[in-house]
Amino acid sequence: MKVSDILRVKGNALFTVTPDSTLPSAIQSMAENDIGSVVVMDHGELVGILTFREVINTVHRYGEQFSARSVRELMVQGPLTVGPDTDVNEVRRIMLDQHARYMPVTEGRTLIGVISFYDVARAVYEEQSFENRMLKAYIRDWPEQESVNG
Repeated sequence: MKVSDILRVKGNALFTVTPDSTLPSAIQSMAENDIGSVVVMDHGELVGILTFREVINTVHRYGEQFSARSVRELMVQGPLTVGPDTDVNEVRRIMLDQHARYMPVTEGRTLIGVISFYDVARAVYEEQSFENRMLKAYIRDWPEQESVNG
């Protein structure tokens, strides 16, 4: 299974902010769209990603003054990306190794989507469930062997 398979099922809606966006506007976008991250774009280029991890750390660090922070100050700059042809097992390894819950998907320099650890886990689960059903159906329909005592 490839990243493109996950995007095909998930869809490729993108929610972006600019580096100069305020933290409250980024949080509003995340809340209204029920997402855990926003991609940071500057003049059509991917420059970062802001996740709920950075938001929580900022609120903890700055308290009520968190709203004065810009996305540029808080975003993960130059996030790791994967391509649409990347194997899902490779994505899982990267996400686990890098402790990343969200991974932008690019084709060349073009952002085409974002996948989450949840998206990957769901895709792997559905693929394994399908394979299990097929194997059980195959075993259930196994032809009986003729008797050896003939």
